[in-house]
Amino acid sequence: MAKENTISPQKAEEQKAYNEYVKKVTPTHSLPKNMAKAFLIGGIICVIGQGILQYCGSIGLDKDTSGSWCSLILVLLSVILTGFNIYPKLATFGGAGALVPITGFANSVAAPSIEFKKEGQVFGIGCKIFTIAGPVILYGIFSSWVLGLIYWILKWMGVC
Repeated sequence: MAKENTISPQKAEEQKAYNEYVKKVTPTHSLPKNMAKAFLIGGIICVIGQGILQYCGSIGLDKDTSGSWCSLILVLLSVILTGFNIYPKLATFGGAGALVPITGFANSVAAPSIEFKKEGQVFGIGCKIFTIAGPVILYGIFSSWVLGLIYWILKWMGVC
């Protein structure tokens, strides 16, 4: 005798209630809306950066020095906003628009250090500060070193 594969009415009702609950609590995302938010936040960050560049140029700084000041000020603002728990809210709203620029990188370094400061200077801040940014820094430095070595060898061989 074959066993029938039927669901009891009680199980069917539980399954229906569960599916309705999942549908209710699962967030829905609108790609155009998320793209607009990312564009808005990223654009605001870029406008602030351009304003810093314009100001530095107006006081007589050259292009390279203006760029350095712009990066420093944007990183400083990002860290300050992270410390006041404002930047994470911007990142939640703007997504990649807030996380991709240099300000997002500064936030990814500052956030773990702020979060784990209660565990002490060494085991808290020292161990956790590069949790997110560490791999980026490590692979960036390593790949630069490898490419520099390849370039040096090619130059030594007379290819470059």
